[in-house]
Amino acid sequence: MPRTRTVRHLAPLMVLACLMMAIPASASADDGEKAPGLTTGDGRHSIDTIRATVVYFVPSDRQPLPDWRERVEWLCERVRRFHHRELAGRSRLVTTIHPEPFRSAGSTGALRAGDGDATFFRTLIEVDRALDIGRDADGAFPVLLVLSDINWRPLDDFSRQSPAENGWKFDGALADGGLHVPGASAGGSRAVYLADRGRGWGLVSGDGWRVPCRGSDCVVYHEGIGHAIGLPHPEPADGSVMSQGQYRSALAQSWVEAGQKKQLGFTADDAAKAPPADPVFDTFTATPEPAMPRPGQPVALRLFPLEHISPGLRVEVQTSLRGPWTSVPLEAEALQKGLVSLGRFDRPCGVGWRVTGPTPKIDTEAGDDAKRAAVDGPSAAAAWGYFQVRIAPDAPPLPVDVDPTDRLPATARSAATTTVDLLALVDPRRDGVAGEWTDHEVDGRRELLAPKALGARIELPYAPPEAYRLTLIVEPLDEPNGLTIGLRSGDNRFLALLGFGAAGGRVSALENVDGRNVADNPTRIEGDVFRKNLPAEIVATVETGGVTVTVDGRPWIDWQGKPERLSLSDYWQTPRQEALFLGAYDCRYRILRATLEPLWGEGRSLVDDGDAKGR
Repeated sequence: MPRTRTVRHLAPLMVLACLMMAIPASASADDGEKAPGLTTGDGRHSIDTIRATVVYFVPSDRQPLPDWRERVEWLCERVRRFHHRELAGRSRLVTTIHPEPFRSAGSTGALRAGDGDATFFRTLIEVDRALDIGRDADGAFPVLLVLSDINWRPLDDFSRQSPAENGWKFDGALADGGLHVPGASAGGSRAVYLADRGRGWGLVSGDGWRVPCRGSDCVVYHEGIGHAIGLPHPEPADGSVMSQGQYRSALAQSWVEAGQKKQLGFTADDAAKAPPADPVFDTFTATPEPAMPRPGQPVALRLFPLEHISPGLRVEVQTSLRGPWTSVPLEAEALQKGLVSLGRFDRPCGVGWRVTGPTPKIDTEAGDDAKRAAVDGPSAAAAWGYFQVRIAPDAPPLPVDVDPTDRLPATARSAATTTVDLLALVDPRRDGVAGEWTDHEVDGRRELLAPKALGARIELPYAPPEAYRLTLIVEPLDEPNGLTIGLRSGDNRFLALLGFGAAGGRVSALENVDGRNVADNPTRIEGDVFRKNLPAEIVATVETGGVTVTVDGRPWIDWQGKPERLSLSDYWQTPRQEALFLGAYDCRYRILRATLEPLWGEGRSLVDDGDAKGR
């Protein structure tokens, strides 16, 4: 998404390598047959009803926000009303909030290993496997929307600062006038439309929703609904919700672009039958004045329009993410002019605020009929927001009460790791060894397809360093069978064999250990590794003293020993002894990601300039 002149310090949150449709549809019996009514962006699945399962995701080493439920309920109400308005009630959006925080089996550090894509897949795969959402008997299109307690990289999202080598640096986005809008380089929100599985995945990282910046509700709809049902970014860029809406307004003041509605099957007749407008939802706003007050300076909220200001209005503020919400006394005379005084703040700080009306909150766990009635009915005057009290415009307040997982250790601040995209180096025509491997571009990203053959293999033209972490995202397109990952430790080549079909089930192992293969060596483990059409994340860590392999965060292989004990059988050899490689046995695999992080030493590409230019 391109930058806009109205935003300063713009750092992408949902824009950061958005994965919409990163797992494309493969040929199926119903290709070319458009579903009736409104559909996903490719016409394959009905979205007359969308059921979004909304999950608050918390790593094992963090504590849930005490008011997480209130924040999630407010966002769910906003996206439901917006969806109802924009699609004229033709598509119903039902949100079901998972009743408790989802406690991950992984720590913050483990979830953050690799880049933002790795964090996305690691998070969504864990939740999807635990909840196994799918299409119900009523035919609703299922979406899994995860609101994560963390960002892809350390970020104190209440101060909107990231740890740096010499302290903290501002990592956020400001619209003109100093209003805070979502967007941080450490964020990492993502989404994917899984056409073959008939569902969508969305991840909104902490910066996108925990602090109620203006436009946070845009981010939740953009990732959790829009991309998840197959809508891309519109071209050219505009102020709509699937483009730059988060930087320009709250969700109620945004829109779904007309061409994108048409892509879903929405017609002019549909628009003509739109239900009555909700004037409160459509027009009510609250804006801090000034947007960036100094310590000791009076600050107020400007409410508009006046006719939606009711006697039962409630205004609250908080000055830390886990701190209490404090009620603000309302002065009747000022309220008649649309002003609410928030008082003065005696020191630099972040301030979250919320305005709520007297209408009871919608029960997001109510039955579908109750939810439809609630959306059709009038809304309360509600707005959430955030500003910072600063000594100077370029001096953000220091973080307070920072979660330990967001404090980058001093020893790590200067140890920036370069991640190598191995798929970008691969040319199937040059690097294929056995079987017909193919690659293609999806939304600007390279994917690799392994053929269904015995002993298929392809080189990854890279010589790894002494110690490294290799991360793969793979999806079996057939009944899963052996995936092989060719590795190297010192001068010794070997492989990790995962999910090989043997008598009695699936087996995995390192091959070879002390000259012995999977049939008889100490790393052999039995059990299913993959499921057809379900992406899985594999992390292989090679160090001088051992090798570990995890699958979707689960420890799978853990071997300790000297590299000299490892070897590669003749069957799996490839021409370049320094290269890593991938292999498959009687199963097609879609390779969505293959990246390498050096842990010690230096690796090098085996692609010369002539080869690179020839691609």
